[in-house]
Amino acid sequence: MTTSTNAMTRALLLGTLLQVGMVVIGHNTVAVASLFAPLGMAISLIAGLLYARWARTPREASVRGGAIVGGVSALIGIAVSYFLGDVQASILFLGTLSSTFTGAIGGLIVHAVGGRAPAGA
Repeated sequence: MTTSTNAMTRALLLGTLLQVGMVVIGHNTVAVASLFAPLGMAISLIAGLLYARWARTPREASVRGGAIVGGVSALIGIAVSYFLGDVQASILFLGTLSSTFTGAIGGLIVHAVGGRAPAGA
């Protein structure tokens, strides 16, 4: 498995675990449910950051990978929330779109703040 594939798997698993955990807790806790959007986007941002840091890819690949892990992990979490009856179907699109964007920002931040220099860049 390549470094970027391993990083993608790890970031996606961690992001998904955090998203689903937030949704399950929020299903029974109104205070958490009221923060689904900002917490979900924060989780996607962190997943994108971690992907870029672990993958050590050039900026464009980090942004793309961050978008993927941010969006996919959010989509899974939102789907669980939808099936629990906590969000409307439209959130599947809107929440995934916003989390994809914040995951991409996470991938970009690593390069902007001079995180681990990408291998070969």
